[in-house]
Amino acid sequence: MSGLRDFLKVYWPLVVIAFAGVLLALVLMDPAPPKTIRFAAGSPGGAYHAFAERYQRLLAEEEVEVVLVETQGSIDNLRLLGDSEADVGLVQGGLSTARDEEMLRSIGGLFPEPFWVFVRTDLPAETLGDLRTVRMAVGGDGSGTRMLAIELESDYGGKWNSTSRLPLSGNAAADALLAGEVDAAAFSASVEASYVDRLLNSSEVRLLRFDRARALARRHEALSDIVLLRGVVDIGQDVPAADIPLVAPVAQLVVRKDLHPAIEALLIDAATAIHSQGTLLAPAGQYPDPDLIDLPISDQARRYYQNGPSFLRRYFSFDVANFLERAWVLAIPLLTLLFPLVRAAPPIYRWRVRRKIYVWYEDLRTLEERGRSTDDDAERDKVLEELETLQAEIGAVEVPLSYTDDLYRLRSHVEFVKQLVCNRNPVKVAG
Repeated sequence: MSGLRDFLKVYWPLVVIAFAGVLLALVLMDPAPPKTIRFAAGSPGGAYHAFAERYQRLLAEEEVEVVLVETQGSIDNLRLLGDSEADVGLVQGGLSTARDEEMLRSIGGLFPEPFWVFVRTDLPAETLGDLRTVRMAVGGDGSGTRMLAIELESDYGGKWNSTSRLPLSGNAAADALLAGEVDAAAFSASVEASYVDRLLNSSEVRLLRFDRARALARRHEALSDIVLLRGVVDIGQDVPAADIPLVAPVAQLVVRKDLHPAIEALLIDAATAIHSQGTLLAPAGQYPDPDLIDLPISDQARRYYQNGPSFLRRYFSFDVANFLERAWVLAIPLLTLLFPLVRAAPPIYRWRVRRKIYVWYEDLRTLEERGRSTDDDAERDKVLEELETLQAEIGAVEVPLSYTDDLYRLRSHVEFVKQLVCNRNPVKVAG
């Protein structure tokens, strides 16, 4: 027990420094990731909302709550992200502004969103330019569909007619088209959208071809030309009955620039799980794609695409890996500081223990000098008495067993001095 006390006496500065270093590391390291994030999810029934629900389920497995925020579409999503009213959202490519590039970051392109234009089968229209005067659903004011429709209509030489362009989107627009309330409906949506599938399989409407899709893609950087292959929707029913060229922006997952990197890592994992399987329009493994974006890619996403998941994320749960990743940054300087202290501690410990023994040698030498320099018997007796007291005090000293030989050597030296002092006292002969 005494050895432990001595050990703590020597090592307590090291313990205090280590404890202070740990506290400093906990204070200075990055804050823990939030447990709740807001996801700009589009309108219910749309592809964005369906995908957002899948993200919600996957992040819930890591105990991160995803609150779905209903919006009008991509323009609305960008606004909410820019105003800090959402943390993450799905956004159609080609809609970002200079302000968005300053405040937002992209995780990657996720899936193509064809610009679908469905018309009534009895409507004699072959191109978007033939729909200038018809009643057409083009999405709400906050939707990417509406913005893209305005842009493409101008390519065909048409002027935007707000009276014939109705702010209907999603299932509402599909219902209006099937009911004959509108003559055409435009959607910028994934092929997995329920209303797209419903319209593709309906005999009352047909999908408008974009025969100049390659030319449109050349004119608009955010667009690519794709082909809806014959029979890809339904082989048995031959839907569609021919290859249909289309134009499509790519939807991307967008986050705020200040979103916690650990949440970004979870979103990248979820995006890979959701979008890497392939669709009717893209082969497996094509998405997520870090190149098909119009916003700066986040640093976390860039590292992921280059090196894959971090070492800790491969072997530890999200919470443990995140803590270790945050603590590791400060662990290196802390260990660098402790290394010389650990090396210095044993010599200091030995010096402290031996000092408890060697400190008596000064008193012992003083008593020896007094005893050998005096011829007075009373003074010698006093010296001998002090040597006895010194020997008793030394006997009460506690040292680790490994240093007992030093202690007994001191006690033998006290006995030696006593003999020296006694030998200078003449032997009294009885008379």
